[in-house]
Amino acid sequence: MQEFKEIEVEKDLQSFIKVVFNADLKVSGAWGYSKSLATVIEEGNKGSVAHIEFTLATMRAYIEMNMTLEEDERYGGIKLNELSRVASGEYEKVTYEISAMRELEYKVFITEYKENSKNSDFNMTEHFNRRKEATLKREVFYWFKVV
Repeated sequence: MQEFKEIEVEKDLQSFIKVVFNADLKVSGAWGYSKSLATVIEEGNKGSVAHIEFTLATMRAYIEMNMTLEEDERYGGIKLNELSRVASGEYEKVTYEISAMRELEYKVFITEYKENSKNSDFNMTEHFNRRKEATLKREVFYWFKVV
């Protein structure tokens, strides 16, 4: 399985998120790779804590799997699914399954589908099976501290 580099700790996570994603989240800390590098979710955010956690995990995955990679190595269609969560005092360790496909492969599949889906001899089952096989799945942990 492909390895992805951990994102370096930002001095001001909140400002970084604003610049990169144009999102106003009241957060601090790091990118949640361990308890000591937890992302701190501060008071005053709009939306539920679970929604903010999911948003942050999606941002981290997008940075790891797309923004920091060379163009021909980038992943798209990045989707997260929460598998579990464990609370420990102020901390939560959330496990996500991430699925994604290399952007170049995805473009080929989309083109193939658009050009052939209306043809009676197009094998849609085979097409989607190949897409499924081309999809990377990985399991990650994200540590949050809610204050």
